[in-house]
Amino acid sequence: MPPVKLYTWGACPYCIRAKALLSGKGIPFEEINLDGKDSELQELRQRTGQRTVPQIFIGEKMIGGFSDLAELDSKGELDRMVGR
Repeated sequence: MPPVKLYTWGACPYCIRAKALLSGKGIPFEEINLDGKDSELQELRQRTGQRTVPQIFIGEKMIGGFSDLAELDSKGELDRMVGR
């Protein structure tokens, strides 16, 4: 199963939804909370070109945010991507 990484902020409702979706499906993930970590946030922005969180990766592939994750799940592609 490729690792799932979630870059988040503590008070972000979409981050909370993404974690709930993954947890509800029993998909393990690593959360990288960016609260107060300006240099890591800038690095993520340069890497992805995105200014919002969550930013979700499955293996080395950037999935996007919560809406992208939910769409993959609704199409049945999320399970395939995590090796289920």
